[in-house]
Amino acid sequence: MKTINQQNNAQADGVPVVSKPYRCIKLGLDVHADSIRVVRMIDGATPQPAQKMTPDEFPKWAAKQLTLADRVCSCYEAGPLGYGLHRKLLALGIENIVIRPLVLDEYRVRVKTDKTDALALTKRLDTYVRGNRKAFAAIRVPSEQEEQDRTLSRQREQLVREARRLGAQGRSLMLFHGFHIHGVWWRVQWKTLKEKLPGWLVERLEVFRALLQVLDAQLRKLTQAVEAQAPAVRPRGLGALSFEVIRREIGDWRRFNNRKQVGSYTGLCAGVASSGGSRKTLSINKCGNPRLRSSLVTLAWRLVQYQPRCRLIQKWKRVLLKPQISSGARKKAIVAVARQLAVDLWRWQTGRIQAEQLGWRMN
Repeated sequence: MKTINQQNNAQADGVPVVSKPYRCIKLGLDVHADSIRVVRMIDGATPQPAQKMTPDEFPKWAAKQLTLADRVCSCYEAGPLGYGLHRKLLALGIENIVIRPLVLDEYRVRVKTDKTDALALTKRLDTYVRGNRKAFAAIRVPSEQEEQDRTLSRQREQLVREARRLGAQGRSLMLFHGFHIHGVWWRVQWKTLKEKLPGWLVERLEVFRALLQVLDAQLRKLTQAVEAQAPAVRPRGLGALSFEVIRREIGDWRRFNNRKQVGSYTGLCAGVASSGGSRKTLSINKCGNPRLRSSLVTLAWRLVQYQPRCRLIQKWKRVLLKPQISSGARKKAIVAVARQLAVDLWRWQTGRIQAEQLGWRMN
């Protein structure tokens, strides 16, 4: 898109400037694997009826919109299709925004279709373009390298869950037939178990065990690959795996401009219900990254054990280091520690503070 100064310069140089009929075209997209519903809004006119296109047809049609308007904006909700369409639209010159998923049936009329969703997105995009930045929440799209890094640690997490599931199925099968077994039964315990269990049950458990052994081998490989990229010098209690999981979920620590943005992304901030003279603090909003939130809470408990003299733990020692305090109070305190820990990690990773100033003991 040419600016006014560029157009004036082109006119002064004798280069003919072709004016486009419209100023801005807004496109609301309801994206699926095999189709895309599009509602187009030209300048401030009424949104046009929804059109249905295939994923191959839409980029060609979208490129034509650039010949009709000085500016073309679009948006769609983040979902299982990732950011491939976003990158294609940016390459064409379209200002695309990936937004946090919304409840688009605001009035609960129970009429929710691809057409109505695309229409609602177009209307919100129109107000967003006009300056209302609260029309929806635009998310940060990670780079392709950040996506690849994050996929590695997330795949490991998926395999951990799958191993737990299969292990639980094996224990459930044994319990159903009168054998109450704890722990990781398919490893060291297996030789002893085979002697206690009937042959037919051993045969059934061998099916689970074969899968679990494959998962164990793959988990070791993925864990080693993740840990190998962690720095050698880290705060005591922050292992190589935990460090890399947190780093990959964040993507780039420099994406945050202040501590409020860091805290908000963790989802560990308290909710608030305020009306008139009444104000009530609610539980944490959980609006951020759930994987990051879980890792931070786990790391906070480790900090209590490995860094009891650091500034953050000293601040909460009256709650965390006294066994007579109730578990509820300790949980609330550890959430506060986890939230502040995210801020401290951000300050440390961006060079705003040194580990010694935080009272951390390094490996």
